[in-house]
Amino acid sequence: MMLLVRDIRLPLSAGEDEAVARALKIAGLRRADVAGAGIAKLSVDARRGKPSLVYTVALTPAEGGAQRSFEHCAPCVSVVEPAVFCVQNGTRRLEHPPVVCGLGPAGLFAALLLARQGFGPIVLERGPAVEQRAAAVERFIKTGILDETANIQFGEGGAGTFSDGKLTTRIHDPLCAFVTGTLLAHGAPPEISFRQKPHIGTDVLRGVIVSLRREIESLGGQVRFCTPLTGLRLQGGRLCAVRTPAGEIPCEALVLAPGHSARDTFAMLDETGFLLHAKPFSVGFRAEHLQSRIEEGLYHEAAGHPALPRGEYQLSAHVGARCVYTFCMCPGGSVAAAASEAGRVVTNGMSFHARDGKNANAAVVVSVSEADFGGDARKAIAFQRTLEQRAFAAGGGGYAAPAENIASFLAGAGMLRVTSVQPTYPRGISACSLGTLLPEELSESLRAGLSVFARRLPGYTAPEAVLTGLETRTSSPVRLARGGDGQSTEVPGVWPCGEGAGYAGGIMSAAVDGLRAAEHIVRMYCPAE
Repeated sequence: MMLLVRDIRLPLSAGEDEAVARALKIAGLRRADVAGAGIAKLSVDARRGKPSLVYTVALTPAEGGAQRSFEHCAPCVSVVEPAVFCVQNGTRRLEHPPVVCGLGPAGLFAALLLARQGFGPIVLERGPAVEQRAAAVERFIKTGILDETANIQFGEGGAGTFSDGKLTTRIHDPLCAFVTGTLLAHGAPPEISFRQKPHIGTDVLRGVIVSLRREIESLGGQVRFCTPLTGLRLQGGRLCAVRTPAGEIPCEALVLAPGHSARDTFAMLDETGFLLHAKPFSVGFRAEHLQSRIEEGLYHEAAGHPALPRGEYQLSAHVGARCVYTFCMCPGGSVAAAASEAGRVVTNGMSFHARDGKNANAAVVVSVSEADFGGDARKAIAFQRTLEQRAFAAGGGGYAAPAENIASFLAGAGMLRVTSVQPTYPRGISACSLGTLLPEELSESLRAGLSVFARRLPGYTAPEAVLTGLETRTSSPVRLARGGDGQSTEVPGVWPCGEGAGYAGGIMSAAVDGLRAAEHIVRMYCPAE
């Protein structure tokens, strides 16, 4: 049993000891009554211009200690039992090892569960291992030579490997705790267990991913790098093998976790008989500001206080039927060159664990829906590609990106003046009227949204702020239909999951979705002897 004491508000000068003392007082306990005490959650309340720290403290009653009711303390105090994730193997014999396509968060956690349950999964990853992948990304940054199989989108860990390593999510699945605990066991920083907006950082995340992969391998799993899934073989409408450049692999159970940029995989699935449904996604730019200006807007006179985390924002505005919002905000980070196809420019954001860069960046995007493409996922993918080609051309080639000051974009002036905000996109930038790269309705929606943001966060449209484009890979434009057991409704034996399949948005939700896919397989089957 554990007690959670919530909503403990303290000044910035206070610390963990003061929070624990306040929690004990609220619960009516002495220090001797508890075996352990620690911070379960820490957030910042800066709504009234004077930031304060808001703690949730976890208290573990001492063994044999007084048992009493805490109902009179509600809602500040609650009794919780630690969640335990346990799954029992089924009884139906699985003749061949399950195959996992993709080693992003969904595939990684699906393979981990399958390996722990004794199934010895085979993981197919189109890109290389982290070390070789990082070398390919660095080579692209320096030379502009793009490897279409090893880049920010493709390789061990998926697109999240070269990101901020954010773990924030809107899902409330109990498996989130399992994911967090697993990441901690493999080297993630301790604060991901209690920070309001936990993040690992791309530098630390790479080591965590390698450690997870090594556990899979130590338990009998195989990871085959530079081995894309190129086809499926069906028998009687059911999966019986998967195809790769190295040959066929017999398979009755496939976890399909291809990631949101696996366009060739989507085309293969379309030809195989899967129905590709268009789903909502968003497009726009990366906005860069001085991190110090963002913190002044959020924390006011308390900006720079050592007790405060790097300032983060999340803004949104409804403009007609569309939503304009910020996404994947990276404090102290940089704008990434995220192309995965030749002749196309894509931006993303990333930051290290320390988040100690001078700039803040975030996607500023506007929603598009399946109705914009008549429900046709192929048209949605074609739309993304068209925008990325326009961005490449506007950047002048060599994977330079088009850019414009926010104030200029609002005025439709097409001007770029670099002052205190030094753009961080690594392949260089070129002045451009960014509004001309998008359909007019979307550009006008973004202008309306940015005007709202300026009223909510002081300095957001400051003269030095820069937009770099285009951001097109916010999420998958495709959804693969699946039933209540997680299986594809078109091809039994295939479990679509994660971002690429249209069922997640970020590291945490993708990891949980991968676990759920593997759980379905585990409960149905037992591994061959």
